[in-house]
Amino acid sequence: MYHWQKDDLAGMEKRYRANLINTVAGFKPALLVGTADKNGLSNLAIFSTIFHIGAAPPLIGMLVRPNPEGTQRHTLDNIIATGVYTLNHFPLNRAEKAHQTSARYPRGQSEFSAAGFEIDWHDEFAAPFVAGSRIQLGMELAEHQLLTVNNTHLVIGRVASVHVAPELVREDGTVNLAVAESTVVAGLDSYHSVNPGQRFAYAKPTLPPKRID
Repeated sequence: MYHWQKDDLAGMEKRYRANLINTVAGFKPALLVGTADKNGLSNLAIFSTIFHIGAAPPLIGMLVRPNPEGTQRHTLDNIIATGVYTLNHFPLNRAEKAHQTSARYPRGQSEFSAAGFEIDWHDEFAAPFVAGSRIQLGMELAEHQLLTVNNTHLVIGRVASVHVAPELVREDGTVNLAVAESTVVAGLDSYHSVNPGQRFAYAKPTLPPKRID
């Protein structure tokens, strides 16, 4: 078994270390983040650094990596400028297009059209959704912090609207991500489908684990 200490990690080639750490962190959700600038120009970018924070109020966090020197962060700029954005699930058969949104297109060129996605505008929301996505979330910026440990931006959003295909929602309110064909990512470039998995009842110290069908 390989064994690396922190000094070993610090001395690794940059891209090798990035691939290693991103992969050992495990599978992460792959979501498309839709934004628009103040002039209504749309932007789309794939993110795998999105995580649940709380349900009451409904909050979802997102990490935006530091800017490499000389580059721009259109998604973050648009979120700060307008205060709104969207989160969109996509199936594995759209992973190729979704991955293309990570390319550094110039400001003024929409990744929606460049990568081959159609925009779904909802009348009540100022940020673009991805047409055909079976799970769409409209988000409002609740808090933005710069993490001094590595200059990464933490974006905390409040869920303002939820659009889910009816056949995905179970009686207890959970959403069947396997039926939705939501995609997860390992590392920075390896996309995978979600299998049905296993569900268990709320764990209690006095009871054995109980499967939920």
